[in-house]
Amino acid sequence: MGGPDERRWKIHIRKDNLKFSAAHMTVFPDGGKEGLHGHNYQVELEVELAEPALARMLSYQSFKRVLRSVCAVWDEKVLVAGANPWFEALSGEGGEYAFRLCGKRYVLPVDEVAVLAVDNITAENLAQLCFEQFWEKLTKDQTVAWREQILAASLRVEESRGQGATYAVRFGR
Repeated sequence: MGGPDERRWKIHIRKDNLKFSAAHMTVFPDGGKEGLHGHNYQVELEVELAEPALARMLSYQSFKRVLRSVCAVWDEKVLVAGANPWFEALSGEGGEYAFRLCGKRYVLPVDEVAVLAVDNITAENLAQLCFEQFWEKLTKDQTVAWREQILAASLRVEESRGQGATYAVRFGR
């Protein structure tokens, strides 16, 4: 046989409360779009560890706490792609957010809209944004050597059972 076996440990976190309910409109390359509709998005995290030794143990609770805080920002919001070429922010009255998307004008309460820095609201983009926000918040805790203990991580956003997208990152060592 060759050299030593490569060993990996992965933890999986998928809980009923790691979710957000949001509305969106996916835009197509020709400038057409879906009608405004919503999903009950479920979020799942997978983390590959360097080793599961007691001295390097990571708390599932840390992951769940941060994931819940990220999901809460988008929960019960209309998600709008602020970098979409068919998106135009309009001036609205006090407390209103007005915009045009693919030629249609929308006016919503400002506290019910989340404008995201993406070109489209898709499961792929939501998985990436959710992961980036998760990782930024998680690694603010400087007491844990996250990059030394985590080899890779992936975050899946399901918009319905069996349909979603995963964003994955492998960290260099």
